[in-house]
Amino acid sequence: MALYLLAWIPLAGLVAYLFEASAGFRWSEAVALAAPLCLIYAFVCLSAWYTCRGNPLERSSVSSLILAHGIAAVIAGGFWVLVAHGIGEILARDKFAALVPKVEKSASLVFSLGVLFYLLAVGLFYVLIAIEASRQAEQRALEARVLARDAELRALKAQVNPHFIFNSLHSISALTSSDPAKAREMCILLGDFLRRTLGLGEKDLIPLEEELALVRSFLSVEKVRFGARLTMQEQVDAKSLDCFVPPLLLQPLVENAVVHGISNLVDGGWVRLTIQPEGGNLAIVVENQWDSEAPKKRRTGLGLENVRRRLATAFGGVARMDVSSDGDTFRVSMSLPAERKAAVT
Repeated sequence: MALYLLAWIPLAGLVAYLFEASAGFRWSEAVALAAPLCLIYAFVCLSAWYTCRGNPLERSSVSSLILAHGIAAVIAGGFWVLVAHGIGEILARDKFAALVPKVEKSASLVFSLGVLFYLLAVGLFYVLIAIEASRQAEQRALEARVLARDAELRALKAQVNPHFIFNSLHSISALTSSDPAKAREMCILLGDFLRRTLGLGEKDLIPLEEELALVRSFLSVEKVRFGARLTMQEQVDAKSLDCFVPPLLLQPLVENAVVHGISNLVDGGWVRLTIQPEGGNLAIVVENQWDSEAPKKRRTGLGLENVRRRLATAFGGVARMDVSSDGDTFRVSMSLPAERKAAVT
């Protein structure tokens, strides 16, 4: 509103100039009349907002727009002439005794300017309506992208547990005939892991410390099957524990290392997890021993692809994931923003 009223100051100067130049007003008379006249008309022209809203450009024909705004402009212009006459009579009572005849003589000028200014207000308000519509469209598009991202994240997270459960049940089935006690122990540990994962589907991010607890719970299940053949090595910087990561981000990588790496080695092997801050990011490396010459198992590729897509969905191009191998070592390296509790909340 302040900017709108400020825009009327040069218009008031224009009106005063026209009064002085074409209607024989003295400069003091022109200013005395133009200032209150434009102030009042500034509020009259605000009514154009409602005629613009009632006649949107995209749903109104040219003839209906001309008719609606033309009639409104004529009415507003006629009202402005009456206001000018009233102000002239008030000023004539003070020190501008000869003002009334001059106002009557300039009625056509006032009417023409009134119509012109009203139509200018109409144009201004249509521009503002278009800007508002553009902002609303951008907001709706942003909300749609957020909803789509959340839906994709939920779908990706929903894939993790069934994938893990399938592999665990397969292991339990194998142990049932060879070692029923271990199969029972594995069932209990599997239940503990699933209990820990309850509610994670509603969370976008969890503390790294909680994610590490899930990884250790998963490994306790696998250690029942592999025993001393499976060794886990952790090198986690304590400063990283309060960083937030997507839930079940590390578990599929560790599972991939065990199922497709350690299980193919006769003597077993190690899985190494390294996490440390790196500038404003969190550097995560999951490494495992593997037999590069062993026949590849039939796989869906769900684990690594799931993690890659979740990183891209959650962090966009800011996060990075690389997969490589070096001799008997398979490596997955990730870099993602080191979001801490204050930033997340």
